[in-house]
Amino acid sequence: MGVVSDSLHPDIVKLLKRNADGLVPAVVQDVRDHRVLMLAWMDDEALRRTLATGRGTYWSRSRQGYWVKGETSGNIQIVREVKLDCDGDTILLLVEQTGPACHTGAGTCFDGHSYPPDITCQG
Repeated sequence: MGVVSDSLHPDIVKLLKRNADGLVPAVVQDVRDHRVLMLAWMDDEALRRTLATGRGTYWSRSRQGYWVKGETSGNIQIVREVKLDCDGDTILLLVEQTGPACHTGAGTCFDGHSYPPDITCQG
C-alpha cells in the first residue's frame, strides 16, 4: 500500500487534530456495502503503520498498545482507502473486512443495539 516509511508525511501530521491523549477517532467502514463496522483510535504511529502495511492498526486505550485487527482472530481488515474529514479530527478507513468486525462475533460493532428502540426518525 505505498512506500514503507518511518514517519507520517509532514502534511498529514499538520492536518491531524488529536485529542488530549494524542489520539484521533477512526471510523471503519466496509468498502463494499458501506456499513460502519467499528470505531477505533489511532495516533500518528498507528496511522503510519496502517498506511505502510495496508492492515488496520489501532491504539488500544485499555491495553495501552498497538493492535492489528485480526492479528489473533483472523478477522482481518485490508485497508483500501484512508480519508480525513474536513476538520482533520476524524479518520475514515474503507476496508475489506474478513469475518466479523466486532470482538463479540457480530458483523459490526453497531449490530443489535438501537436506542430508543421504539422511535423512528422522521426525515
